[in-house]
Formats: sequence, structure tokens, C-alpha cells
Amino acid sequence: MSQSITVSWSTIDTRLPENKEVQVDKLSNHDLILRCQAGLRPDRAAFEELMRRYQTQVERVLYHLAPDWADRADLAQEVWIRVFRNISKLQEPSKFRGWLSRIATNLFYDELRKRKRVVTPLSLDAPRSVDDGEMDWEIAGDTPGPEEELTTREFYEQLREAIADLPEVFRTTIVLREIEGMAYEEIAEITGVSLGTVKSRIARARTRLQAQLQNYLDA
Repeated sequence: MSQSITVSWSTIDTRLPENKEVQVDKLSNHDLILRCQAGLRPDRAAFEELMRRYQTQVERVLYHLAPDWADRADLAQEVWIRVFRNISKLQEPSKFRGWLSRIATNLFYDELRKRKRVVTPLSLDAPRSVDDGEMDWEIAGDTPGPEEELTTREFYEQLREAIADLPEVFRTTIVLREIEGMAYEEIAEITGVSLGTVKSRIARARTRLQAQLQNYLDA
């Protein structure tokens, strides 16, 4: 992975008093979130600790979605701004990880829709060898020539656009599965739906993607 994204608290908020009496690094994630929800605005020390613990997750999601976007650090900063503004609305602190991934994912696709041209390929992990019928994201070719490289680039551009067009519930589950690498059971817990619903959403998302990308998959 490329160099780490540095997120500065000062960009989010510099007006909150810092509470030095509490050793927030000793608190559980659950307690940190409750502390951030306790006042009119998130507790600064607790929020900084959440950023420290989960910054790598935000970076990983954005890296896979936009591996060579020059402004990934700006997107990461905006993710935490959204978290800061909306953490009081999170009803189940245990689902913070999935909620954070959805914020990062939705922010990326919001930004993608604003851009008239998409010139960078979507980087996804190589297909995992499992028995649940995952689709193959790769296009075969040991030494691709210029024409094959163009086809591959077009494929990934179309793939990214196809994911952006999915309904949010489908997009969330496919990203949590394919990019975050979460188990079905974990996705079910995070999204608050049954295991069967998670599997159904992922299967339907893959079907939609395969239908939109069939010309490339058959090539």
C-alpha cells in the first residue's frame, strides 16, 4: 500500500477543550463512542483516540476504491468530518466499524459522481478461493499489449461505475465483503440484517455487476 494518509485533528475542530484527566487510550471502543455521544459535541480526546484506532481502516477502504487519486488524504479528512458531525446519530456503538466503512464508501461514490471523467482503475483484491461463487474480477493475460491494457482499464472504469449505480444496501454489502474482506456473519451484525439477507444482497449485487459487465467478462 502507498504511504499512510495523515489525518489532522486541527482540520476537523480546534475549538474543543482537551480533557487530559481521562486516559482515553485505556477505554474500549464502545466507551469511546459513548463519550463522544455524551455532550453536545464529541469529546475531543475520545474522538482523537477513535481516529487513531480506525484511521488505517479508512485508509484501506479509500486505497482500494481510489488507489491513485491524488486527493485521497482530503477524502480521508472528509470522512472524519462526517463522523464528527454524525456520531451522535449512531444508535449501536458496536456497529461503528461498518458505519465508518459506509461513510467512506458513500463519500467516495459521491465524489465519483461529481467527476465527469474516470481515468483510474479500481483496485480490488485478487479473487478469494472460496466456495460461495465469488465473481472473478481479473481479466486474463500474462503479458498484455496496448489493446489489452486499454480493455482492462475500460473494464475497471465500467466496474467502478457499475458499483456506483447499485442501490446503497447492495453497494455497502459488496464493498464490506470484497474490499473489507468481512465474513457474512460480521456483515450481518454490522448492517443489522439476517445472514440470509446479506447473502441475498451480495448475490444480487454480483448478478447486476455481471450483467452490466458481461461483454468484458466474455472477452
